[in-house]
Amino acid sequence: MAQDDQFKKLIAHAKEYGYIFQSSEIYDGLSAVYDYGQYGVELKNNIKKYWWDAMVKMNENIVGIDTAIFMHPEIWNASGHTSAFNDPLIDNKDSKKRYRADELIEDHIQKYQSKIEKEIKKGRKKFGDDFEEKQFLETNPNVLRNKVKIDEIQSRLVKALEADDLNEIKQIIIDCEIADPVSGSKNWTDVRQFNLMFETQLGSTADGASKIYLRPETAQGIFVNYLNVQKTGRMKLPFGIAQIGKAFRNEIVARQFIFRMREFEQMEMQFFVKPGTEKEWFEYWKEMRIKWHKAMGLPEEKYRFHKHDKLAHYANAAYDIEFEFPFGFKELEGIHSRTDFDLSQHQKFSGKKLQYFDHESGESFVPYVVETSIGLDRTFLSILSACLKEEEVKPARLAGGKDNGETDTRVVLQIPPALAPIKLAVLPLVKKDGLPEKAREIMDELKFDFICQYDEKDSIGRRYRRQDAIGTPCCITIDHKTLEDNKVTIRNRDTMEQERVQISELAKIVDDKVSMKKLLKKIF
Repeated sequence: MAQDDQFKKLIAHAKEYGYIFQSSEIYDGLSAVYDYGQYGVELKNNIKKYWWDAMVKMNENIVGIDTAIFMHPEIWNASGHTSAFNDPLIDNKDSKKRYRADELIEDHIQKYQSKIEKEIKKGRKKFGDDFEEKQFLETNPNVLRNKVKIDEIQSRLVKALEADDLNEIKQIIIDCEIADPVSGSKNWTDVRQFNLMFETQLGSTADGASKIYLRPETAQGIFVNYLNVQKTGRMKLPFGIAQIGKAFRNEIVARQFIFRMREFEQMEMQFFVKPGTEKEWFEYWKEMRIKWHKAMGLPEEKYRFHKHDKLAHYANAAYDIEFEFPFGFKELEGIHSRTDFDLSQHQKFSGKKLQYFDHESGESFVPYVVETSIGLDRTFLSILSACLKEEEVKPARLAGGKDNGETDTRVVLQIPPALAPIKLAVLPLVKKDGLPEKAREIMDELKFDFICQYDEKDSIGRRYRRQDAIGTPCCITIDHKTLEDNKVTIRNRDTMEQERVQISELAKIVDDKVSMKKLLKKIF
C-alpha cells in the first residue's frame, strides 16, 4: 500500500473509531487543532502513565511538577525565544502553499537515503547470508554516489542555518531543483523567518494590559522552579524534574495530522548534573530513552538515532530519536545536553542566584542540564501508525468443519496491551436467557481493575471485529454453559485464539496481559 493511502486510512480509522476528531468540526474545523475522542483520551492517558512511571516512579532522584502555561514575559527573553524562535518559510507562487524551507531540503536528502536503502535491500537479496552491509556501503558505487550528494547538501544546509543565510537556503532549493510537492512547480518566493510564539494580553483593560505569551515549550517552567524543587525536596545532584504539559506554537506550516499542531503536549525531563559529567549522563539518557520506546514492542527497525549537525545555541550535544511514520522518518524525541545556558540566563535576567552548593566539595556552581523531550501527540501517532493493520483471516467454517472457500479481512489495531484504551470487552452471546445479567455481574467486578466495555449488539463475530478495530486485547464471551460451569471464553486479539477459563481466574489472566509492569521490567 502506498504511504499516502496508508496515512489516509489511518486518519479515517482514527475518526471512525473515536480516537481523534477535527476540532470544531461542525464549524468546518480549525486548522492543525484536534480533539481526542473517547478512545484517544484513554490511549493518551496510558502513554502519559507509562512515561511518568518510567521517569518518576522508577527513579528515586526524579520528581514531577506541573507549571503554569502563562509565565512572566521576561522568561522568554532570557531563553532566547523572543529573538530566535523562528522557522525559515518559503511560498510557492503557483500553488500558494507555504513550506518550511529546511524541511523541503531535508525531505530531498531523504530521497537519496531511500535510494541507498533500496540498494542495501537489493544487495541483501542477491548475496543472502554472505551479505556484508558495512563493506557494501563502503564499496558500492551507487551508494557512494548518493552519499556524496547527501553530504554536500547537508553541509550547505548546516552552514546556511548557522549563518542565518536565507538566500543560501533558497539557492539550495533552486540548485537541487526541489519542486512543490502539491503542484510540481519550482516557482519559489524568497525565504523569510517567522516567529512561532502566540501572543496574548494579561490585564483587565486594554490600556492596562501587558503582552504575554502562551508557552512554546514546557522546559522553562522547570528551569525557573529548579531551586524551589531542589530546596524543598532536599535534592542532591544528579537529580531530575519531570513535567507533562501543553505547549503552543503558531505553526505557519502545520500538516501531517497530529504530527505538527498548534496546540500539543510534551513530556519533558530536565536532569541536573555537575559540570563535566554531562556527556556521561547524556549517553545514559540516550540509551534509556530508546529502551523505553522499544519496550512497547513496535518494530525496532522503525526507530533510529539522528545526530544534530547544527546544534541549538544552548547545546553541546544533541540527538533525535526518529520514527518511521507513513510519511517517512521524523523526530519523535530529542535528547539534548543543554549545558548551564538556561539556568545562567535566568540567573542573569532575574537577578536571583540559581546555584547549587555541593557540601562535599564546598563549591557553588550552576548545574548543567541533560534534557529528554518527547512529543506526546507524536508518540500517539507512532503507535497508531505501527499498530493499524489489515489481515486476511482463515476462511469461515461451514457446518461439519468444511471451508466455505471465502476469505475474510479484518482491520485490527494491535496497540501494546498495557496502553490499549479498553482492556476487556464483555460480550453475552445473546440478549436473553440470563446471559446479559451474568455478563453485567462479571463486568461489575472487573471494572474495579480494568477499563471494560459491555457490548450485546450484533452477532458475536461483528462484535469481535469491532473490538479488533478499537484495539481491545481481550474479549470474553458469556454463553449458556457459563451459567452451568462458571467458565467463559476469552479471545486473544492478536492471535484470535480462544480459551475456556474460570470466571474466578479472569482478573489474573487479564492483568498478566495488560499490566504496565511488563513494559517497565523491559527497561529496568
